[in-house]
Amino acid sequence: MTEEARVRRMAQEIVAREGGYVDDPDDPGGATNHGVTLGTLQRVGSDLDGDGDVDRADLSRLTESDAAAIFLRDYFHAPRIGALPEVLQPSVFDMYVNAGAGAVRLLQRLLCDMGEAVAVDGVIGPQTLAAARRAADAAPDHIADAYGIARRNYYFALADRRPASRKFARSRAGGKGGWIRRAESFVSPRFHLTEAQFRARVAAWG
Repeated sequence: MTEEARVRRMAQEIVAREGGYVDDPDDPGGATNHGVTLGTLQRVGSDLDGDGDVDRADLSRLTESDAAAIFLRDYFHAPRIGALPEVLQPSVFDMYVNAGAGAVRLLQRLLCDMGEAVAVDGVIGPQTLAAARRAADAAPDHIADAYGIARRNYYFALADRRPASRKFARSRAGGKGGWIRRAESFVSPRFHLTEAQFRARVAAWG
């Protein structure tokens, strides 16, 4: 598989995970289609129905191909995720679609915890790249799992702070919600929380 095809597949997989049109009032990102928010569509100026503005009608017209193209341009190439070690790219790219520069700050905080001296500024620059490469060279499996676990903890903390977001982390049946399952899809099975561990973690939510 070529590098271009590998990266395109990552974008297509993100689109598939995001699903179709959703306008959930409890989602801080607002209305989305294939993972693209209305705010993003307005920023890129995609007037898909040609009526002179960019609104929910345009968002509803967005195709999977359109979404993948936006993700590749604005969420992979623009922030330089392709310069990171390959083992980190799928999860950081997926997280960037969810959290923007917060995905990079999460990586930078992880690198700091691993003893690297990097600025937590959300920018993938020479310092962050060098630290990520050292971490990946030393333990490629560890850095990928550690980032996925940090991401899982990020979602838990977000739900701790914002009760309205808990439905994204915990299912109606009380099991793992979409956020947690998504984070763990980038983590080795041996580091997945058991159902008992998960329920204990969220017990305080009531």
